[in-house]
Amino acid sequence: MKTYVILFVLLLITHTMILVNITMFDGQWNGMVLFFSSILFLIGAVRFGSEYRGRKKINT
Repeated sequence: MKTYVILFVLLLITHTMILVNITMFDGQWNGMVLFFSSILFLIGAVRFGSEYRGRKKINT
């Protein structure tokens, strides 16, 4: 899978979690949503960093 697809999917999951938390649960799960959003952000950042470093090594 391409990196931008993975990052877009992680962003879509994050926004969906926030939307469901606000509309269905009236914000009762804010702590859990924040935790999972942070984990998804870290996964995306690590994935992007590893791809960036890999491409940098190939090009030099």
